[in-house]
Amino acid sequence: MADTSDTRTPAEIEADIKRRRDTLAETLDEIGVRVHPKTIVGDAKAKVVSNVDHTLGKAYVGVNQVVSDVKAQFVSEDGAPRLERIVPVALVVVGVVGLLALGTRRRRG
Repeated sequence: MADTSDTRTPAEIEADIKRRRDTLAETLDEIGVRVHPKTIVGDAKAKVVSNVDHTLGKAYVGVNQVVSDVKAQFVSEDGAPRLERIVPVALVVVGVVGLLALGTRRRRG
């Protein structure tokens, strides 16, 4: 049979009960803060902001890489423009703009 005798004094038992009450009160306060709607909303907002920042950062890096790649196609390593690539693209752009202008004129006329 288990020994159920307690050798603590009443003062020690009361001190133990007070410590446990204080610990329980702290735990309940912490739970109250965690389940409070403002805390839940704040945590959700923080998570969304973090995800958006991460996504925007990745998008920025991706766009920056694409811009660098395109620039490398039209500018040599020493910074001089590559006319052999710029002129054909410019002619295509002028042609497309001209065709669009003609199409707009015909619809109005």
